Amino acid sequence: MVLALMPQSELKIQQNKGALMLTWTVIFLIVALIAAVLGFTGIAGAAVGIARILFTIFLILFLASLILGLVRGH
Repeated sequence: MVLALMPQSELKIQQNKGALMLTWTVIFLIVALIAAVLGFTGIAGAAVGIARILFTIFLILFLASLILGLVRGH
C-alpha cells in the first residue's frame, strides 16, 4: 500500500507495525550481546543474524516510505 493514499487509521497501524519490528530488532540485539558476554557464541550469532535481518527490512521500508513521501510532495 502506498502510505500517502492510506486513511489515517491504517497509517497509524502501519507505523505501529514498524515500531514493533524495531523493538524486536533491539530485543534480539540485547539477547545477542548478553549471550556473547556469557560465551554462548551459537546463540549470540543466531540473535545477531535475526537482528541484522529485521533491521535491514526496517531500513528498506523506511527508505521506501521516505522516497514515496518526497515524490508525492507530502
